[in-house]
Amino acid sequence: MRIAVLGGAGAMGGIFGGWLKRSGSEVVLVDVAKDAVRAINEAGLSIDEKDGGQSHVRVRASDDPKSVGQVDLIINFVKCYDTEAAIEAAKPMLGPETAVLTLQNGWGNADRIGGIVGRDRVLVGLTYHSGTLLGPGRVKHPGVGLTYVGELDGRDTARLQRVAASLRAAGFETTVTPKILDEVWKKLALNACTLPTAALLRFFAHELESYDGAKEVMAAILREVVAVAKAQGMALDYDERWEAIVSLLRRAVGAKPSMLQDVEASRRTEIEVINGAIVRAGKSAGIPTPVNETMVAMIGALQAKYLAVRA
Repeated sequence: MRIAVLGGAGAMGGIFGGWLKRSGSEVVLVDVAKDAVRAINEAGLSIDEKDGGQSHVRVRASDDPKSVGQVDLIINFVKCYDTEAAIEAAKPMLGPETAVLTLQNGWGNADRIGGIVGRDRVLVGLTYHSGTLLGPGRVKHPGVGLTYVGELDGRDTARLQRVAASLRAAGFETTVTPKILDEVWKKLALNACTLPTAALLRFFAHELESYDGAKEVMAAILREVVAVAKAQGMALDYDERWEAIVSLLRRAVGAKPSMLQDVEASRRTEIEVINGAIVRAGKSAGIPTPVNETMVAMIGALQAKYLAVRA
């Protein structure tokens, strides 16, 4: 399978692109970060693995989608606010049967992608792997977990099975599900609870489970998320999600949540498609979401301050 990974020089794009290339897929990492593209083309991609080992993968990188040619699959790992620009730029890589798989954080990415390339091309997924960008051409892979993929309409298609088979061959434990949107909401619950809390407290993932104050905040966020999800017709259970979140945090020793990475690098965060999505859905359903609103306001203020300084 010929695969292009958008955001491929980032942490998650590098992990997925590197593992897929290592397993025999033809992979191109597509990214706007010219220094990272140059480093990968010159010296390869290095992945510091969870077990302490290091993978070194020779993989092509490019900042010019036009030079890549048509591919079978585009995997999208760019930040949500770059989705439209990245997909527009990726159009030259589209062939008659090219599918676009979003493995991004947040809610609404599939609709944004479908609005540009057509909903018939879109596959939806999520992953519980975690990654940290250490520098150009070097990523850390501190957390391993399940990956889920599905069609928007819940069908079990040949292309979906081909994508899942490629991911499994690369070493990703992958589940095909007819209820992918339920799974997206489960991941959204995890991100809404952990990402802004870690970013504000400057905590690694495992530290969120170690302090009562952090757990109280996350529990309050989760109660609101579950209420909003149920109003949307999504199957989300508070006890199941809480146990899953706590279990994942205990295993993620040394993992730095993506929003904390954004804050430390003075980058724009994805708060609007995570907790912001909960707030908007709550307003539509008439459900109060004061804790999520507080998170949006606090991360928004922090972000506004450092973006103003950077400007």
